[in-house]
Amino acid sequence: MQTVPFQNTQTQAEVNSFIRSVYNWMAAGLGITGFIAYYVSGSESLLQLIFGNQLVFFGLIIGELGLVFYLSSRVQKMEASTATALFMLYAALNGATLSAVFLVFTSESITSTFFVCSATFVACSIYGMTTKRDLTSVGGFMAMGLIGIIIASVVNIFIRSSAMSMIISYIGVFVFVGLTAYDTQKLKAMALSGSYDHDAGVARKGAVIGALGLYLDFINMFLFLLRIFGSSRD
Repeated sequence: MQTVPFQNTQTQAEVNSFIRSVYNWMAAGLGITGFIAYYVSGSESLLQLIFGNQLVFFGLIIGELGLVFYLSSRVQKMEASTATALFMLYAALNGATLSAVFLVFTSESITSTFFVCSATFVACSIYGMTTKRDLTSVGGFMAMGLIGIIIASVVNIFIRSSAMSMIISYIGVFVFVGLTAYDTQKLKAMALSGSYDHDAGVARKGAVIGALGLYLDFINMFLFLLRIFGSSRD
């Protein structure tokens, strides 16, 4: 069994500070997403605007994807304030499109699934933070699994199989459990390397891009769990 070649160039306090910043930004993003989703779900006019017009809905989806790719690829070349604003904007747009969750599933099942997802996420993060095993190979395997999920989901749009949808959901949970542990270990390695210690702006951007990765892990894990455990309003 291999171990991750961490270089202990940073004190534990400095590592904890960076990791805490990542999780604070992630929590802020989730808070914005949840608030916007709940607010939009209670507004008939906004629901009609988003889901009654395919141009607006797919425009939001494309905008979200564009923000993720742009932020991920250009974060080092932008100001920390710009990176933060783009992350918050993405969280808000995602909340608007996820408002449909409140229309499809009961509030009780959404709440219970959120707590299940939170507990699972925390457990995976703790494992990624404390394990001495190198999770690089796990991350690569989970990335391939994610590609498989995307392809299977596209195929299922046409065949509309409930059984395949449930299989995809279980595999999806497994994939994002692995990615959560892997992404957490990457953050620990970044913190220990000292890459984000000497410049406050660089540290802020590192925390934001780290928060984006964990945010995506959490949201996707939550949606797959909701498909499994959620109770429909119908």
